[in-house]
Amino acid sequence: MWFKLKQSILKELKLLFRDIGGLITLFVMPIILVVVVTSIQDSTYQSISASKIPVLWLDHDEDSISLRVKAELEKSQSFELVTELNNRSLTEAAAKEAVFSGRYQMAIVLPKNLTSDLNIKVRQNVDAILEEMGMNTAPYEPVALQRKEVRMYFDPATQAAFKNGIKSNIDKMIAQLESDAIYKTFETQLGGSGSASFNEPFISFKEVVPQTHPDEVLPNSVQHNVPAWTLFAIFFIMVPLSINIVKEKSQGTYLRLISSPTSNAVLYTGKIITYLIICLLQFYAILLVSKLFFPLLNLPELNLSGNKVLLMSLLTLTSGLAAIGLGILLGIVCNTQEQSAPFGATFVVILAAVGGVWIPVFAMSDAMQVASKASPMNWALNGYYDIMLRNGSIVSVIPEMMFLTLFFAVIITFTLLYDKKKRSV
Repeated sequence: MWFKLKQSILKELKLLFRDIGGLITLFVMPIILVVVVTSIQDSTYQSISASKIPVLWLDHDEDSISLRVKAELEKSQSFELVTELNNRSLTEAAAKEAVFSGRYQMAIVLPKNLTSDLNIKVRQNVDAILEEMGMNTAPYEPVALQRKEVRMYFDPATQAAFKNGIKSNIDKMIAQLESDAIYKTFETQLGGSGSASFNEPFISFKEVVPQTHPDEVLPNSVQHNVPAWTLFAIFFIMVPLSINIVKEKSQGTYLRLISSPTSNAVLYTGKIITYLIICLLQFYAILLVSKLFFPLLNLPELNLSGNKVLLMSLLTLTSGLAAIGLGILLGIVCNTQEQSAPFGATFVVILAAVGGVWIPVFAMSDAMQVASKASPMNWALNGYYDIMLRNGSIVSVIPEMMFLTLFFAVIITFTLLYDKKKRSV
């Protein structure tokens, strides 16, 4: 039996190494994908964080509040305030036309008397409160005031998330300025000393990351893309595996093999072992390139501390089993290479899209989030993330490994039963 299994593995290896194009697809293509996609994502992030967004700034107030808002925007290092167009003073009509035509992403227009009217409104409100409390203050002549609008123009092509973020930040700044004005007015009316500070925030926010060692690398684009495109490469073995099975059937090799004194179990075990070796080689090749080549491209370092490589290797084996099961099923069901090759490639792309390789699952619609749970690529990807980003142990990935192994068992059982029934008809 062992001799027959060895010969079956050698047969599969010979078929693979005769197809140079297939080997390039299995090894070179995923490496290029990892390098290119990671470089694009990392450089895009750096360019966005390093560059300033030009914003048309039109200040009709030119008083303390508008100056504070302007100072906060410039302090953020994210915006470059533009006050002139074509060497001319900016007008609201010109700003509107420039933004709506796509030349600028946004414009901010502050109304006249924003500071003075706000101070009057705050003084009126404070006086009314103090009067209700029975505290005599100097009467302040009521003035009818109109609500002030800070107008913001956005390029129609601007994403909603960006617009909501900008509006939220501007609203936060204005609210803070209003609070400061109210505090100062109360302080003045009540004869305070002015020693209290109202500008320092009492509540702050801090991001906590899964960092168990002080020298660990924080989550980055490399740690997201390496497992994602490794899975894409692993599941792409469906294509050459199904093509080889179809070739065996069309050339009559498959009939000779099943009529020989060799069980189907040995034949398929040889295929499974061979392609599991290929999956591991793909995985280690991508890790090696990521570890050695990425630093030369100024990309973030791939964190492989502790036993992460061992855990990822075990997860790769179960992921490979799921991919091999689908490849064998495709090869048995299809009758020609023209059927297996395009269907296999398209199916891998669909699994990757649904599984969260291209778009994060949380960004999908509710229906697609439910559909993603049926993708074996999603199970494996979550397992890789547990290991690389969440510092998980073997216990963390056992559920994903069990699902992948069970998926393989169901697929391969169905395939063998279908093949047996097909041959008996």
